[in-house]
Amino acid sequence: MTKENPVWIIGHRNPDTDSVCSAIAYAYLKRQAGLDARPARAGKLNPETRFVLERFGVEEPRLINYFYPTLEDIDLYEGPTVTPDETLREVGRLFVENRRLKSVPVLDGQGGVAGIITVGDLAKRYYQDDSIKELENGETGFDNIIRTLEGTLVTGDATGRFNGKIKIGASEGETLAADVAPGDLVILGDREDVQLRLLSLGRICLVLTRNTPVSAAVRRAAEANGSLIITTPYNTYTTARMINQSISVRFLMTTDVVTFNTTDLLQDVKDKIVRAKYVSYPVLYKGQYRGVIDRGMMLEPQRQRVILVDHNERSQAVEGVEETQILEILDHHRLGGLTTGAPIYIRQEPVGSCATIVANQFTALHVPIPKPLAAILFCAVVSDTLYFRSPTTTPVDRATADRLAAAAGIGDPEALAMEVLRAGSVLNRLSPAALIRNDVKEFDFGGLRVTVSQINIMDRGQARARLPQLQQALDEFRAKEGYGLCLFMLTDVLGESTDLLESGSKDSLLDRVFGERQPGDYYFLPGVLSRKKQIIPPLTEAIKQENN
Repeated sequence: MTKENPVWIIGHRNPDTDSVCSAIAYAYLKRQAGLDARPARAGKLNPETRFVLERFGVEEPRLINYFYPTLEDIDLYEGPTVTPDETLREVGRLFVENRRLKSVPVLDGQGGVAGIITVGDLAKRYYQDDSIKELENGETGFDNIIRTLEGTLVTGDATGRFNGKIKIGASEGETLAADVAPGDLVILGDREDVQLRLLSLGRICLVLTRNTPVSAAVRRAAEANGSLIITTPYNTYTTARMINQSISVRFLMTTDVVTFNTTDLLQDVKDKIVRAKYVSYPVLYKGQYRGVIDRGMMLEPQRQRVILVDHNERSQAVEGVEETQILEILDHHRLGGLTTGAPIYIRQEPVGSCATIVANQFTALHVPIPKPLAAILFCAVVSDTLYFRSPTTTPVDRATADRLAAAAGIGDPEALAMEVLRAGSVLNRLSPAALIRNDVKEFDFGGLRVTVSQINIMDRGQARARLPQLQQALDEFRAKEGYGLCLFMLTDVLGESTDLLESGSKDSLLDRVFGERQPGDYYFLPGVLSRKKQIIPPLTEAIKQENN
């Protein structure tokens, strides 16, 4: 089963409005160029982003938690399957027709796996001579016997089941009759006298080899006591052997089956295969059979193709990104530590929003932008630039936002901008622990793992009342996740300032960067609105100086 391999366009972990909307719009632009591109997100939508998407009727991107390869990325073998009621003869034909086949999944009526039957199971059954005589460990329907022997029902009711003994009529009539009881099956040739003698014993089943003609007298005798007469083109030896193949698969299949799910990580699958040592393994999707993997298959997946937007640092990328083939990066942040195995297209611009870069790609490629996409890109620019209050704002952002507002038919851009910013003010809607994780980015400063979280607020006084709870949540977050330093920005959009909490600083590092702390052990940073431009750069320089 060949898997499709779309290009996933995805932003950073803990996605914000800019990363989500940029991924959606850039995926659309790539599709116009003929690429199977699909937007994705690397985490839960925050309230602001959800407001924007719902406001303009845009579907949220698919959630991708990791890019570690799973069985979904493997070309499964879609071999034949059987039902529990099919015969061993029919399974045997499958093995003969397909030499690769070592086992066959047995499916129930709902598409689930009831068991599995292997070549070894059939071989073992074939060499158990005693099982021929009594259909040991199983029974079968008369219809299965007829189908297996490629026979013809001459008379009798074939809807019942057979579970008696099998006799081969090679001895004298009386000797044979002494060993036959009602319910038995006798394989016999063209000896009419013996046929009549056996039919006088009660209801039995006669299997006549080499398509032996049935006389009127024999037919009447069979009809008198409800016996069955079946003719087959095979000789006695072959008939005896083939009857053993007429039992249902259900009596021979293994029901204790090791299965996998398409969502299982490939490394976990490999480890389990080594331990289990079976021939093959059915693979399921939501309980439904999808295909098979076996020990001989090379479990090497197609590398997932991705385009990264609004980030370029490994610490901010979705888990498993190193297992993918990165095709492009569109970003407006500092260069981080991602490496690629081949040259790729990178568009890195010092603007306030990744959405600005995406929107200008539409213009450069002369692709009309649909109104809903223009609207969400406008909102993304507003969100990342705090409606042009952030120092990261450039004239390009303003000009782009004006074009997007016009393309989207937004009558009052400022009113919409205020709605977006109010939707992003989550102070009273989330718990302190959730606020810390709402918009958090991770940075690696030479082995020191640092996070900077940020929320926008519209009422600084209300926010200051919650500082003790937020400080406690920040300390607990750092201890649980093992970071060296965690910062939390409460950014007053209208007042154009930030209150900064910290956890884990050493040797007054932050005092040297941000000045004297306020009573309550936080920093008041007037004019500071940007994590990217006003927090990370001075912190980077201070850490460098400390390490030198």
